Amino acid sequence: MDRKVPARAVLSPAHRIAADLDAYLGDPMDDEAGPFSYKAIVEAEERDEIPPGAVDAVRAWGFPAYLVPSGLGGRLTTLEELFLVTRGISRRSVTVAVMYGSGLLAVNPVWLWGDDAQRRTVADGVLRGDLACFGVSEADHGSDVMASESRAEQEGDGLVLNGTKWPVGNATKGRFVTTYARTGTRDFSLLLVDKRELAPECWSVLPPVRTVGLRGHDLSGVAFSDARLPASCVIGRKGSGLVQTLKTLQITRTAIAALSVGTMDAVVRIGIEYARQRTLYGSGIYNIPVIRDHLVKAHLDLLIAECVALPVARALTIAPGRLSLWSSIVKYFVPVLGEEVVASIGTVLAARGYLREGVAHGVFQKLQRDHAIASIFEGTTHVNLANVAGQLPFLVSPPEETGDEAELLADLFSWTRTPPAWAPDGRLLQLTNEGRDEVGQRFEAIADEVLTAANTHAAPGVAAELKDLLAGIGGMRTTLDEGIRAAAGDTTSVAALGRARRYCELHAMVSCMLTWVHNRQEFGGPFAGGEWLVLCLQRLLQRVQPDTVLSEGFLPTLEDAMFLGFDERRWFSLLSMAERGRPLLRKAE
Repeated sequence: MDRKVPARAVLSPAHRIAADLDAYLGDPMDDEAGPFSYKAIVEAEERDEIPPGAVDAVRAWGFPAYLVPSGLGGRLTTLEELFLVTRGISRRSVTVAVMYGSGLLAVNPVWLWGDDAQRRTVADGVLRGDLACFGVSEADHGSDVMASESRAEQEGDGLVLNGTKWPVGNATKGRFVTTYARTGTRDFSLLLVDKRELAPECWSVLPPVRTVGLRGHDLSGVAFSDARLPASCVIGRKGSGLVQTLKTLQITRTAIAALSVGTMDAVVRIGIEYARQRTLYGSGIYNIPVIRDHLVKAHLDLLIAECVALPVARALTIAPGRLSLWSSIVKYFVPVLGEEVVASIGTVLAARGYLREGVAHGVFQKLQRDHAIASIFEGTTHVNLANVAGQLPFLVSPPEETGDEAELLADLFSWTRTPPAWAPDGRLLQLTNEGRDEVGQRFEAIADEVLTAANTHAAPGVAAELKDLLAGIGGMRTTLDEGIRAAAGDTTSVAALGRARRYCELHAMVSCMLTWVHNRQEFGGPFAGGEWLVLCLQRLLQRVQPDTVLSEGFLPTLEDAMFLGFDERRWFSLLSMAERGRPLLRKAE
């Protein structure tokens, strides 16, 4: 295997920012780690609260600045940064991450389409700690935004807003309400409502909504009654609210995957600790084959999620026109993986996972309940599969290549390349991919590149395994393409959603392949060896062919990385297998 790598692989700045936040918040397994220790989190959970001091700590570090683009005085330059710091918070408290995620959804339309005055007002408020909320949902209409009953009618030189939005995150505590309202017979607009500028009698908040998870999160509603707004409250062009909402969701759908990856990191860590401490039948339970199997597969699922989500987070500033498809793939696939990982670790913990005390102070049951929101926010699993299904007929006959595809993929998948800074512009986001998907449509070329590199540089046995795996994956892709063409007019049936699901699985496989191809030289070590790639592809194939087995001979390398991440209290990540760059996610001394 070729071990000649640069003296040091320098990760993009996003990883260093995330490492700084991780060190600042401390080890959640440490009872003395303050408001973000699992002990403090569970104690507050019992009171339906966020731990005292948690929000202050996040603000003191400067997290709100990562909701504001750098051009407006904040620190947000790429979605990769926000994704990774959100992952860091989520492995401790999904509730706190959701609070800021709700704010992100609300302020993004202002960054993308707002005028200078709107951007300046919101940026100044968020940087001071003000919260925002996105008022779209209504009790009787859910995701049917065309049925919205909220209205903003012209009166004089302004608008009069009436309607109720529910349920809405941050509705009570939020200062800004980005409100979706009817402004014509079939026209909808997004309005920037600043509660501080409204007469008190014109608005009210609804009682808090009791939820299974996210206890302590401000989930309530807001009602407007003859609320007078200036004409300047309209964000962008009047009547464009529906398109703006659909485009905005592409960003937050991608960011939500960070909730899942953070949760996976937390529960896998809890499962490993329990497996090491628990003794049955005279030895540690990790030696029980089924326990080992659950933990190894959960760790693989986390690595797969990392491969799928990070490139799409980078796409906001590299290929924003592709997010209509890729964000829905991520929003479907990663939370589903997260649910499966949580359930699997629940099997490892058995009765201990059901308790609200004991292992890690009983935080597992909170993580389990909180993570359930990931598949619901920003379009449910089925909504996102439907988004993918609607584009499939246009993707099986790709347009002529431009010649830039290889460089685009390198920009997306190379962890050592820094994406361009975000200059928000809603025009760059598209409602469809217009038939292009550089990840899914270039399988043959990518497979050839993988096999060529594996034959020369991979660990012994990897190339042979990959050859067989890629042949099988190629056959699956051909079968899927034939099915899409045979039912080109069907994009809404259960069968169509099944095809969309298979497309997402293939996307995940290719994402793992591209992650190896574009980082192996820089990272070296077991990462470059490629055993993990074989295992990830086999793990993904188990979704289609459950009798697929993992290559036992490659598991020790994976387990070494898994236990290294646990012992050194680093994130579970492919970085644990890299010769270069590993210390960046190490706990501060």
